[in-house]
Amino acid sequence: MNLIKDPFSRRTFVSGAAKSFLGVSAMSVLGGKAFAVPGQEASKVKQVATAHNVIYLYMTGGMSHLDTFDPKPENKEVMGLTKTIKTNVDGIQLSENLPLVARQMDKIALIRSMFSTQGAHEQGQYYQHTSYTLRSSIRHPSMGAWLEKFQGRGNPTLPGSVMIGNDSRHPGAGFFESRFAPLMINDPEAGINNVKTNQWFTEERFHDRLSIAKQLDKQFAETYNVKNVRAYADMYDDALKMMKSEELKAFDLSNEPDALRAKYGNDRFGQGCLLARRLVEHGVRFVEVSFGNWDTHNANFTRVPELCDELDSALSTLLQDLSSRGMLDNTLVVLATEFGRTPEVNANDGRDHHATGFTTLLAGGGVRGGQVYGATDEGGKKAIDKPTSIPDFNATIAYALGLPLDQVLYSPSKRPFTVTDKGKPITEVFA
Repeated sequence: MNLIKDPFSRRTFVSGAAKSFLGVSAMSVLGGKAFAVPGQEASKVKQVATAHNVIYLYMTGGMSHLDTFDPKPENKEVMGLTKTIKTNVDGIQLSENLPLVARQMDKIALIRSMFSTQGAHEQGQYYQHTSYTLRSSIRHPSMGAWLEKFQGRGNPTLPGSVMIGNDSRHPGAGFFESRFAPLMINDPEAGINNVKTNQWFTEERFHDRLSIAKQLDKQFAETYNVKNVRAYADMYDDALKMMKSEELKAFDLSNEPDALRAKYGNDRFGQGCLLARRLVEHGVRFVEVSFGNWDTHNANFTRVPELCDELDSALSTLLQDLSSRGMLDNTLVVLATEFGRTPEVNANDGRDHHATGFTTLLAGGGVRGGQVYGATDEGGKKAIDKPTSIPDFNATIAYALGLPLDQVLYSPSKRPFTVTDKGKPITEVFA
């Protein structure tokens, strides 16, 4: 039985079996025993968590800060065709492309002094999600994996984290066990595929096939009794729990009123935000919704308003919806992107990659709304007031969740890592 003895063939077989039997696929299965030691150079700041959940909205492609959250009304050359509007907070202006979000500014803290060391998409996205630079030798965990690793799941029958959107390069569980990887959902309206069996596929047939799978697993698992292999058993168990859980109704958007669904926006991002709210209600603690592409090298002043139209409806409705349900106080809403866009407008009426100054935002989860933290210069080119690195921003999220910023966990190669790479939380943004 070479299939049983060969770990690479075995890995391929088990992954295929999981898809066939259970409709569930695993991400990277990497292990390694974790040990905790005092962190060095990491922030030792601790607090009681102000947020229990996170809804993380990721703008893929590099969102233009100048045409959204950091306009420069006095600099017509930089702004081009984009104009500014007032918000419901005196002294804070946004782009005219976000009129609905402008009415929710009292719930939002803008971080206008972000900067990154990564100016390319893949590297920048990885850095934003992990606080570590992309390396070929290791895969770092994302924030949802760190949260589940330290604090466990909110609902034992649902995933600890969910990723909504087509992002095959998401870091996932990194070097943690595969059970810490997010459940990936491409279409929020389609829910989870393959959790219900066909009529011909009876419960008896299901258990027969599962029994065969376990028999095939047995010899291999006994021969290679290591964390990497045990992770597959965890995957099966988690899949079975989810398939039988009544909490699967959380993924069914048809239970929401048509009027509310329309208010979020009849597009994948809007419906993804609505699904994120439902999942958080049912105990999923970290939900990411990706949206883009914001890579506006061409036709920036045409494309950004189109993207903002979807963002404006979804984000403003999400904040209102969470607030009206009493959920905003313990749910941290994050909007992030890998970098901004250049103040200079190129020959194609577009803006290029720009990592030295851009904007992210936080809302809810103990964050004081109606504020701006930091600033870029008058042209929006560089963060000059309270410069905030990617690890600092991620440390702020971890701080809100009450994660230990200085606790070290070791990768399989015995290299030490903390939840953010020497990041210092921005404690001033909290109420």
